[in-house]
Amino acid sequence: MAKIAVVFHSGYGHTLRMAQSVADGASADLVAIDADGNLTEDGWATLNEADAIIMGSPTYMGSVSWQFKKFADASSKPWYSQAWKDKIFGGFTASANMNGDKHSTIHYLMTLAMQHGGIWVGTGLHYNNTKASQRDDVNYLASSAGPMAQTPGDAGGAEMNAGDLETARLFGQRVAEVTGRFKG
Repeated sequence: MAKIAVVFHSGYGHTLRMAQSVADGASADLVAIDADGNLTEDGWATLNEADAIIMGSPTYMGSVSWQFKKFADASSKPWYSQAWKDKIFGGFTASANMNGDKHSTIHYLMTLAMQHGGIWVGTGLHYNNTKASQRDDVNYLASSAGPMAQTPGDAGGAEMNAGDLETARLFGQRVAEVTGRFKG
């Protein structure tokens, strides 16, 4: 069975909820980046041993949080030795606004994965873009590159949209399936 890790930073609990949904779909280990932008030694070991790394960050001011950026900069050690080359990668994000420039965050995560020599997996999900579409539909925010969630700024993580969380779960499942094909 493939080893999958979900490494993430969550400022207010929304990205944590997404990380949990992704991990549920992928049967993955959660690796939290702390409030100071650090990982434990066990966290680094989990990433190094993983066949796939799924990254998550809230979108703040059009990019990843500074805590995630600190982690990304610290990943230069495995980058230098090409320790993560040919691993499967994916990523996800959340923000308060319907758009909120979330795609910039996904592109940042994708670029980081490519710098590590990784293989990126997108959502593989259709869009819900008809008059009959509802906000709770899967992939309502229409991202192919990675799941995106939107929750109003005055709503807590417990109030996240069910469709966004299901999109995250299905994405985790897809990453696990693709990883299994590459590993097998």
